[in-house]
Parts: sequence; C-alpha cells; structure tokens
Amino acid sequence: MTERDEIAPYLAWLTSMAARFTRVAPGRWLGLMLLALHAAVVFNPDVTTTRAFLLTHYGLFLLWQPLVRSEARVEPRLALPVLAMAALLVLVESTWVTALWLAILAGLVGAVATSQNERAPRLAYLLALAYLLALLLAWVLPQSLGGMSLPDELRAAVRYGLPLLPLAIVFLPAARRRSASSTLDFIYGLMLSLLIMVMALGVFAVVAVVKVSYAWALVQTLLGMAALLLALSWLWNPHAGFAGLGQVTSRYLLSVGLPFEGWAQRLATLAERERDPESFVRDALADLHELTWIRGGRWQAARGEGAFGEPAAHSVSHAFHGLTLTWQSTRPLTPALALHVRLLSQLLGYFYAAKVREQTLREQAYSQAIHDTGARLTHDVKNILQSMKTLLAAADTSTPEDSERLLALMKRQLPQLAARLSQTVDKLKQPAEMDAAHVAANAWWAALQTRYEHDDVRFVADALDDTPLPQDLFDSVADNLLTNALRKRQSQPDVVVEVHLALHPLVSLTVTDSGSAAPEHVARNLFMSPVASDFGLGVGLYQAARQAARSGYRLSLPDNQSGRVTFRLEATARNSSS
Repeated sequence: MTERDEIAPYLAWLTSMAARFTRVAPGRWLGLMLLALHAAVVFNPDVTTTRAFLLTHYGLFLLWQPLVRSEARVEPRLALPVLAMAALLVLVESTWVTALWLAILAGLVGAVATSQNERAPRLAYLLALAYLLALLLAWVLPQSLGGMSLPDELRAAVRYGLPLLPLAIVFLPAARRRSASSTLDFIYGLMLSLLIMVMALGVFAVVAVVKVSYAWALVQTLLGMAALLLALSWLWNPHAGFAGLGQVTSRYLLSVGLPFEGWAQRLATLAERERDPESFVRDALADLHELTWIRGGRWQAARGEGAFGEPAAHSVSHAFHGLTLTWQSTRPLTPALALHVRLLSQLLGYFYAAKVREQTLREQAYSQAIHDTGARLTHDVKNILQSMKTLLAAADTSTPEDSERLLALMKRQLPQLAARLSQTVDKLKQPAEMDAAHVAANAWWAALQTRYEHDDVRFVADALDDTPLPQDLFDSVADNLLTNALRKRQSQPDVVVEVHLALHPLVSLTVTDSGSAAPEHVARNLFMSPVASDFGLGVGLYQAARQAARSGYRLSLPDNQSGRVTFRLEATARNSSS
C-alpha cells in the first residue's frame, strides 16, 4: 500500500468535515463563539484553560467573520494581522485587551446586523450585540478599573444568566447563507466601536478624577454621551437657517479641495465653445490648475494624446468611453481623493464621448448632404438625358419633309435643355440659392408643356396666374413623375398620362397614368426610403419627397390601383401660395 493510499481516508474525512462546516449557518458559529468567549472571560480557573477557550473562541470567530468570504484565498499579508491579533488576545493577560476586543466585536456585529433583512438573523445579531455590551459593562470594564468589587448578585447574573443570550442565538432559526460581504456597513461598525471605546475611557476618566463609584461613573458617562449625541443630531440637520453638518460634510466629500461646481460650469461652457473632442480634453485638463494635490498627468484617445502639468511619483489611471486619463500626484491619493479623481475622469469621459458623437453626426450629416445633392443632380441629369434621347429619336425618324418642323422643335427644346443643364451645374455651387428660387406658375406651366409636347401627355390646368412656385422642386418632381409614367409605355403602349395643376385653394400638381399599380411593399416605402428600381438608383421619389418636405410641400400617392395611379405634390396649409 502506497503512502497516498494510506492518507486517502483521512483526506476524505477532512473533506466531509469541511463540507459539514460550510453547511453550518453563520448564526450558529456566532453563538458558539460567544459561549467560548464567556467561558474564557468569566470562568477563569487557570491560565491554560483560559487560553484554550480563547483559542477556541478565535477559531470560531474566523469561521463566522464577515470580512472575507470562506471560499476566498487568504494572502500572507492579510493572514499576518489575523495571527497577530490572535497572539495578542491569547498571550497578553490584560482586561484592557479584552475590552478592546469586545469593542471590535461589537462593531462587527452591529455592522452585520444593519445588513440583515430577515427577522430571525437580525434578532440573533441584536442579541449578540446586547451580550457583548453587557459583558463589557458588567464584567470586563469594572475589573479593568482595579479595586472594583462586584456584588455577588451581579456576578451570579453575569456568570449564569448572561450565557442565555448566546444559547438563544444558537437555537434561533438562522439563514444558511450570510449576506454578501459587500453589504457590510464598515462606517457603522467603526462608529459603534469608537463609541464603545469612548464610553469605556470616559468611565475610567470619571472614576480616576472624581473618585466616584463605578455605577455612578457609568451613569454620568452615558448621560454625557447622550447629550453629545443629541447636540450632534441637531447640528447635523437643523431647522434654523444653518445648512447643518450633514450638508457641510457631503459638500466637503464632493469637493475635496476643488470648487467642483465652478469647475463643472466652466467645463460645460468649454463644451459649448469647443467642437473638436481632443482640443476640448486638452483645454479642460489645462483648467485644473486649482487642484493642488494633482501635479499633472497624461491623456490618450483614439485620435490624439497629450500631457498636462508636471510628472510626479504616484499615478492612478482611469478609462471611460475611449478616453484614458492618468493622474499624477506627489503622494498616494487618499480614498476620498481617489474617488474624486474617478468622478472627474468619468465626467470628462462623458463629455468626450458626447463630443465624439457630435463630430460623428456632423460628418454623417455632411456625407448625407453630399449624397442627397448627388442623388438629386443625378436624377436631374438623367431626366435631361431622357429628353435629349427623345429629340434624337425624333431626328432619326424624321423625313426631309419634316425638316422645318424638326428645326422648330430643336429651337424650342435645345435652349430649355441647356438652361436646365446650367441650373443643374449651378446647384453644385449654390444649392441653397437654387432651392429658394421661384418662378411664376403660368411661366412654369408653359415651359413644362413645351418640354413634353411630343410625348402625348394631357395637360389640364385651372385658372393660372403669376403665383410663385419653387422652381427646382416643381421641375424635379414633375420630371421624376412624368419620366416614371412615360416609362410604363415600354411594356404598356396604351398608357394615358395626365398632368393637372391647381392653385386654389392649395397649390397642387397631380400626375395620373392608366398603367399598372405599384406593388404594395414598394408603395408603402416609396417616400420613406430608397426602393429597388430596374431603371435608376431607386431614390428619385424618396429624394423628391424629402425636398418637398423642406419646401413646405407634401408628395403622396393618394390613388394606387390598376388603371389609375395618381401622385400628388401639394402645399401644406401654412405654406400655401394661394
């Protein structure tokens, strides 16, 4: 049998025992820990037995302690203070050491009690806190003062009556799993431990100076502490115009040597003035000269980096939203200052991310404007090209007898095509001015009839006058609608196309054809997004609808059925030219 086979049963037994220990509720360890402490402090037959009970008590404390998770690996630097505290408690025979340990235990128990939500565990920790205070005040503290003789009734009550509290904790129903250590209120535990220490030292001072009995010294100390706490509670949140210690403390913790509100206001002002993200970060960090505890640092982003201030020995880094900040100081930052630096880094990161998004939106808007202009000009050029093809077709099919009529047609059409092509080129130079140009309704209607006089289009108009129309909008929409309608004749030769212009009560241009209806999915998205097209880019009507909306008009498809497809460009009520 090998050595591994010999120790295998012992390893299995240790594993089973460890599993059983992990299933014990924390409240059970707490009760047993207090019972072992009671036996070591109250029942004192000899030093060896006392140390044995203290070691047992400290071992049970390690099983119960809420500071480190049971499954966590304890590093040597953390184990050293634990062993030092155990050695101090076991080897040093002093009631003051015991009193200090009771104050620390009371602080831990009180801190855990505040994180309990269930009634039974909270009651167990409150009973433990009551036991520790009673043991300290009725047994340990009188012995530490020296020469204090306790009444026999008090001795019997402490020795035999006080253990009932730990016994009750052991038999109380407790949760199988303790709350996460992150919920431990360290500030509450620290304040409770300090109050207990101040009370013990206050009793000692009263007894030493005034030479009164322990009971009367305890009463005086408790009354003094009650008065002090009452005054502090009133000063914390008064109602007489004073802001209170609570607000002053919160303001200090938030500012920590920096006029935070003023700096945040300057940061917001800088964000409104500076558009470039990297320049904004550089100027914002250059404005931190009032931070005396920060000597300098560095910043790094996707499109730049830089430094501010002077280099120092200690540094801390934070990264938020693509911005990495390294703060340098002459001394290590305290927890409050470290939290403050993190807040400043996060605030700068949010502003930087907003600036990056703003720049991205500007670039996208610029690209979209280029795309919109290009799409509009492409369709204008395409429509002009279609008109030229029509003229060329007329020239190819003409006979010598039609020479005069063809020449008259060329004289009428070519100047208009040249003017339209010139306007299209001018849109590249001054798109805003071209969009704002207007033309009289009767003049525009006559020019439209001239352009399409050989395409067999019916033109119907109400009483026309010189009402101004946005020329670029009406040219673009009319050419798009008529080109699409006339293209249906390639597969449906008998398609009838009609154009109707009305100025009252609202300006409207209607193009109707007798061809097939547009598919439902195409009609649904016709003016909302580009659609698939076999003849162009599929964005003509989409761009026309956006252009109409910018000019105060609306392009719609009121009728879409086979034999009657109607498109309408209509002015809104507030933009009507009537």
